[in-house]
Amino acid sequence: MSGPKLFEPFAAGRLRLANRIVIAPMCMYSAQDGRMTDWHVIHLGHLALSGAGLLTIEATAVLPEGRITYGDVGLWDDETEAALARTLEAVRRWSDMPIAIQLAHAGRKASTEKPWLGGAQIAPDARNGWRTVAPSALPFAAHEHAPTPLDRGGIARVVDAFAAAAERAGRLGIDAVQIHGAHGYLIHQFLSPLSNRREDDYGGPLENRARLALEVFDAVRKAFPAERPVTMRVSGTDWVEGGWDVGQTIALARALEAKGCDAIHVSSGGLDPRQAIPVVPGYQVPLARAVKQATSMPVVAVGLITEYEHAEAIVSTGDADLVALARAMLYDPRWPWHAAAHLGAKVRAPEQYLRCQPHTLRDLFAVGAKG
Repeated sequence: MSGPKLFEPFAAGRLRLANRIVIAPMCMYSAQDGRMTDWHVIHLGHLALSGAGLLTIEATAVLPEGRITYGDVGLWDDETEAALARTLEAVRRWSDMPIAIQLAHAGRKASTEKPWLGGAQIAPDARNGWRTVAPSALPFAAHEHAPTPLDRGGIARVVDAFAAAAERAGRLGIDAVQIHGAHGYLIHQFLSPLSNRREDDYGGPLENRARLALEVFDAVRKAFPAERPVTMRVSGTDWVEGGWDVGQTIALARALEAKGCDAIHVSSGGLDPRQAIPVVPGYQVPLARAVKQATSMPVVAVGLITEYEHAEAIVSTGDADLVALARAMLYDPRWPWHAAAHLGAKVRAPEQYLRCQPHTLRDLFAVGAKG
């Protein structure tokens, strides 16, 4: 009798994952001028001991003005690269879990306060604030400062910055890159007709609105080592009438697949305050399923996946190839251990923790394996 699908190995290109559980990128808002701090060693370190198949570093800005908040991690110069290198060195000393990084630019949703301090937009001339950029001069919310529309030179600077960050990530030995094209950030702003009102070849029909996403993918793919995966995260829908939707997502996914994209991570929303999201467990899984049925590249499902049987059902029925967990992993950093115990599978654990294996689950831990 075969074991649970959730704990079967998986390959994305040449990258081999021990199971189908992905730790999604989660912003910590705890960097200093884009540089990782000791917090990131603690945070990423304990997640790297969780037994998941892949750990994804939080949204990492490719330019200073691309940060969501002044506390965001960046990878745009030697100082930010060195800080990330120190964190990776500490984590990898004790875990051989593959590590990916999400490269991002927040566009008009940048220059905001940290969430626990309210999360409001910070004015361009205020402390910790700056002028944001976007495809068009449309703010995220009506009361916010309008962004500066990117001209051709600005777009080229963004594309070059993604490529430069990918080159730095490759130099750091990061195992995979995820390009952030979701949640209302810059690439998503270009994709959606709600935020993109341009009249040049970056606006109007879908082919034009998708141009930036595909140019960024091409630039990152060229800059990142060929044997390591490059993937993209997308919002499957804006949840607003007349906005980005699953049909356009499928068209983008097919274009990315044709360019050699190694996987697509399907989320949703984040672009428009009018979004009406039916928030229930697995509410985004139908979006992942639609992309999965329309393409042949691996698909990652995400969104309120907290129960072990639910995660197993998603991959065993073929709705997606992998499941990504974010808040569930923060709440329970040993979620993969507990899922394995519940589903009757084995999971990797560090040698230092082997003695905690419950006496009723003598076959739970893969003996002698790092986290």
